[in-house]
Amino acid sequence: MSGFSTARQKMVDGQVRTNDVTDRRILDAMLTVPREAFVPASRQALAYLDLDLDVSEGAAKRFLIKPQLTGKLLQAAEIGEGDSVLVVGCASGYLAALAARLARQVTATECDSALAAKAKETLAALGIANVTCKAAPCADGDASAAPYDVILVNGAVEVTPEGLLGQLKEGGRLVGVSAESRPPRAMIVTHTHGEFGHRALFDAAAPVLPGLERAAAFVF
Repeated sequence: MSGFSTARQKMVDGQVRTNDVTDRRILDAMLTVPREAFVPASRQALAYLDLDLDVSEGAAKRFLIKPQLTGKLLQAAEIGEGDSVLVVGCASGYLAALAARLARQVTATECDSALAAKAKETLAALGIANVTCKAAPCADGDASAAPYDVILVNGAVEVTPEGLLGQLKEGGRLVGVSAESRPPRAMIVTHTHGEFGHRALFDAAAPVLPGLERAAAFVF
């Protein structure tokens, strides 16, 4: 077993399973997809640690969220193999690669165009063919492939992501971290009969996605 495959096994056994992620398909995806491939070479030794990992290429800080939170959000999303999924703020593409093993089709957006290009390159190198990766502001989603069965937010939002909710299919669900109030919590938003239902899942923290921050308050 290579060092990375040992680390991957330890990540799944020590961080993901122990946080109540029991869905075999998600565990298999996390054991198979090489997280280190989505991390700059200088930081690959950190790829399997329990942290939000900075994978920035440009000025804006961009992260892969913690493995245990990644697994729990995927489990909450209940992705079916026929589903169409949008991954918002995909950074270098790791969450999109995991979702691609669970869904029929994945659209991934990233606000940093250099990072979006890198994600596209990495996904192609790994032979992951059912992901379309685009550079776009996080708050915009991608209307061209909407509506989606599932929207995964790869980070936290401090405002209600109205533009994303408008791209959810009837019966669809959006999963991410809401930092609109304290403490921040993982949330699932379901779209049924034209209404949006919000449900808190568990306390969770993640870096806020660019463009989905709270507007700065005016201070004298």
